[in-house]
Amino acid sequence: MSANCIFCKIIKKEIPAEIIFEDENVLAFKDLNPQAPFHFLVIPKQHLETVNDLQTNSEIGGKVISTAAKIAEKFGFSESGYRTIFNCNKDGGQEVFHLHLHLLGGRKLNWPPG
Repeated sequence: MSANCIFCKIIKKEIPAEIIFEDENVLAFKDLNPQAPFHFLVIPKQHLETVNDLQTNSEIGGKVISTAAKIAEKFGFSESGYRTIFNCNKDGGQEVFHLHLHLLGGRKLNWPPG
């Protein structure tokens, strides 16, 4: 855990979030600035800063992705479609430096995203 990381504070329940899934490895919660009817963040409880850290922690990446698929199924948009996004570093659009997957669904998602 990182003392200054907002997502670590959510994991420790120091900051409130609308949690939709939690187990011993991952936490998922609603995004505060949703870009689709369903916009959730799936994060590992282990503090990893970027996708680059999955090179030596690939198992947790699989857990984050499989959790996103379970959530999409739970909320009923696994068949109609959804998008998963990992932003990596500043030029990739990452704002919080704790690995997180954006899960968006509930509407047709256009390409390219921007």
